[in-house]
Amino acid sequence: MLAPVRKATLEYPSESHFGCASLHTAVLEIPSSLNANPAVLLIQYIGSRHNYRNHIKTSRMRLPYVSNPPPTHTPEETRILEAVQARRAPNPLLPLDLTLLHSFPVTDGWNSFIGAIRTRTSLSAVIRELAICRVAVVNGALFEWEQHAPLLSEGGLSDEALELIGDAQADFEGPRAAELLAPDQRAVAQYTDAMTKTVTVSDEVFAQVKSCFSDEQVVEITATIAAYNCVSRFLVALDVGEKNH
Repeated sequence: MLAPVRKATLEYPSESHFGCASLHTAVLEIPSSLNANPAVLLIQYIGSRHNYRNHIKTSRMRLPYVSNPPPTHTPEETRILEAVQARRAPNPLLPLDLTLLHSFPVTDGWNSFIGAIRTRTSLSAVIRELAICRVAVVNGALFEWEQHAPLLSEGGLSDEALELIGDAQADFEGPRAAELLAPDQRAVAQYTDAMTKTVTVSDEVFAQVKSCFSDEQVVEITATIAAYNCVSRFLVALDVGEKNH
């Protein structure tokens, strides 16, 4: 006997992936027993559509991916590949890895730097992933959003707050942000927007961040935002994952 199902209606943007007046609607059938996060369902749904961009044109990555795993020709290349595989374990290599591995030296530096940002700072998962997700939204890096929005949700951010983070036009000084986000989360969201949109950061925005975090954490937040601006620009320029602007 089939398990009872319920229908979930999801709206998603047709042009700007995060926050757009023109919306498509998808009706998904999911088991009634599954208490699924609608935002995560949306991520999975749009991620499964290889022609998501306009439902007609299929996007293609601008370079071929290397084979998985790629061949290595020196002990140093073998070491670099094994380090990337170890960081991803138990998961397989991502399309991002299979792009970077065209250049083993770049992959080596990338793996070390991003690995430190992801696993070795003192930041909470919510603060780290909020910054990463907001960079993805502002820069239109859907691949980055797909990888990190579920982590932000798992960290305890509500569905409504995740929806706000995913809105490219979100006002983090407004009453809705004050209702859905803690002061430190709002400060990080505004700081991320400033660093990503204009690079320069006003004294007022920086003061809010400084009032919520230690000097060590301010450095780590700033490095996280900067690092994932690098990641998102790489993803979008090459259309890694075939899901970006």
